[in-house]
Amino acid sequence: MAIFSSLRRRSAAISVAAVAGATAVGVCLAVSSASAGTLSGSLYRDPSSAVVRWVAANPGDSRTAVIRDKIASQPQARWFANFNPSTVQSEVSGFIGAANAAQQIPVLAVYEITNRDCGGASAGGAPDLNQYQTWVSNFARGLGNQTVIIILETDSLALLTCLSSAEINARNQAISTATRTIKSGNPNAKVYLDAGHSTWNSAGETANRLRAAGVQYADGFFTNVSNYNSTSNEANFGRAVISALNGMGISGKRQVIDTSRNGGASGDWCGDDNTDRRIGQYPTTNTGDSNIDAYLWVKPPGEADGCRYTAGSFQPDLAFSLANGAPNPPTTTPPTTTPPTTTPPTTTPPTTPPSSPPAGDGCYASIAVNQWAGGFTASVTVTAGKSDINGWTVTVPLPGGAVTSAWNAQVSGTSGTVGFTNVSYNGRVLGRQSTNFGFQGTGTGPGVLADCVTN
Repeated sequence: MAIFSSLRRRSAAISVAAVAGATAVGVCLAVSSASAGTLSGSLYRDPSSAVVRWVAANPGDSRTAVIRDKIASQPQARWFANFNPSTVQSEVSGFIGAANAAQQIPVLAVYEITNRDCGGASAGGAPDLNQYQTWVSNFARGLGNQTVIIILETDSLALLTCLSSAEINARNQAISTATRTIKSGNPNAKVYLDAGHSTWNSAGETANRLRAAGVQYADGFFTNVSNYNSTSNEANFGRAVISALNGMGISGKRQVIDTSRNGGASGDWCGDDNTDRRIGQYPTTNTGDSNIDAYLWVKPPGEADGCRYTAGSFQPDLAFSLANGAPNPPTTTPPTTTPPTTTPPTTTPPTTPPSSPPAGDGCYASIAVNQWAGGFTASVTVTAGKSDINGWTVTVPLPGGAVTSAWNAQVSGTSGTVGFTNVSYNGRVLGRQSTNFGFQGTGTGPGVLADCVTN
């Protein structure tokens, strides 16, 4: 592979196809508000990703706890990088169906363009652009009709040095057609095109390339995939690209930023040998910036760049290096919808009595509910009895409503009797101490009964 000057070149990663049926680990749900950008809601965590499977298979490894709590717990992109036109629809449909069932937003990275990576470490893709369009059409048929995020063809516009002028024109047409095909397959799909990163091409040149590839049909562009540039630098670059697009008469486009590895030093494109990298901001759609729809982990932390290990292979030493010393995931996040505009009740929200006298062993749950017309939020306190506990499950009857999101707990079911289980970092509760989780829903909130059992 021809390696370009440091800071400018990146090596895209191919994520090995996930194996179904892997044991799940705890998850911090990235719940967010609609305070900025055009996206709101929690992002989907793939329970069969490479890092989740590694954690499940290596419970005794000294690195496991750090990798589990800071990487495996987080939503990351699923890469679709194998040329498999006969099976891609069913693979996409299965992934989308699981995310829809969880009422969360999946992130799909499409990496199939002909002559991808200019024949470098991640070479491959469709044999030609006609077959590429066949693959994209089948891909689009599996997308359903709910919100999905599509990262369309990393490096396809930023890296053009190996293509002739005619080949560049053909690629632009292919990406424009792919965007419209995906939008036709699922009108709620949010499609973002490649804008490289802040230390590669200029904002003006990037805008020109985006326009040529049909960004007017897309929702915006992505930057920093597999790179280490700071979020602030990427946001500044994104604003400059948006300004340039506006000057071309293309308005309303927004940015998503890959923050999977930008929490430490910047520099050389390859992370396989570096120990000064850290995971960046945890994935969320709550960016606080109207130009930025999401901070995503597109490049799965711990998957190699291709200079020391095979590109896309999961390497626990890389994952541990990124996670060790990084901040813990947030333990509280805001609800996913705009607060009610009606005046809240003046009475104290009802609180459930403990399910058992707190003098005993086990765990006990109490719920505070904020109800408004059409919806509610609930804050649940889980308290250990006289002895420490190492995992808990709270079951809440919800006959008149449905859960739409939760934070600091995994959810089983959405209505009727709903179960909430601890995530990786809040299952251990010392005797007489408490931890909290919350959830939000539509309809009528929970009643006055809740049961807590230890795992």
